[in-house]
Amino acid sequence: MTVSSLVDLCAMAEVEAGGIRRAELPDGHAVAVYNVDGTYYVTDDICSHGEASLSEDGMLEGHQVECSWHFGRFDVRTGEACAMPCETALRTWPVRIENGRVLVDAGDAAVISAAGGGCPKAHAA
Repeated sequence: MTVSSLVDLCAMAEVEAGGIRRAELPDGHAVAVYNVDGTYYVTDDICSHGEASLSEDGMLEGHQVECSWHFGRFDVRTGEACAMPCETALRTWPVRIENGRVLVDAGDAAVISAAGGGCPKAHAA
């Protein structure tokens, strides 16, 4: 990560264990910050199936966030869609922790391939 592309999203303490918090990149792009047992993950905030905000309408269970609109799920570690009707992965953002703050590299968004695992293949044919 280059220092110039790091974006400070929030304090670690602002995201309780098992919680989700909305944050914005400098261009206004909304992201969701997750705290899974003290490890922080960041994905796009809007469900890839609908226009639901995962930070406002989602529920985090382990490493999966469930969208309350249609009950689709995503693995917050990889962005992988884990349950129908969601099929398109969420964009994930590389996280860095510094001085108790959650930072992301806004210049290096990545969608990790579904080959990364983490979700049961409930929607596989």
